[in-house]
Amino acid sequence: METKAAAGALGALSQETRLAIFRLLVRAGPDGLPAGKVATELDVPPATLSFHLTQLARASLVRSRRRGRFVIYIADFDAMTALLTYLTEDCCSGTIRCDIPACAAGTLIGQHRRAKGAPA
Repeated sequence: METKAAAGALGALSQETRLAIFRLLVRAGPDGLPAGKVATELDVPPATLSFHLTQLARASLVRSRRRGRFVIYIADFDAMTALLTYLTEDCCSGTIRCDIPACAAGTLIGQHRRAKGAPA
């Protein structure tokens, strides 16, 4: 992930409602949730939700698909992992065995670091 994309993603997540939406979609997993369910769960008016979902989509953190008459929103797990990897890729200078829990070999970030050749 490039710095500009990371800054855009972090900027999108820096707003409380967008962070709540993103976390809800992460919990929903790869099936995602219809917009109406997101609005109900978070008690957000539809117009406000639409604005925030657009911001998350522009930051490449959320994608959507149509299922019948519903629009389903899904967290982009690849983008989330890329952002977390970007934030941790130089952890411990990338040269020594890192003891930070988020970078452990068994974690998603640790697996990405190892795949890139960095110590996990």
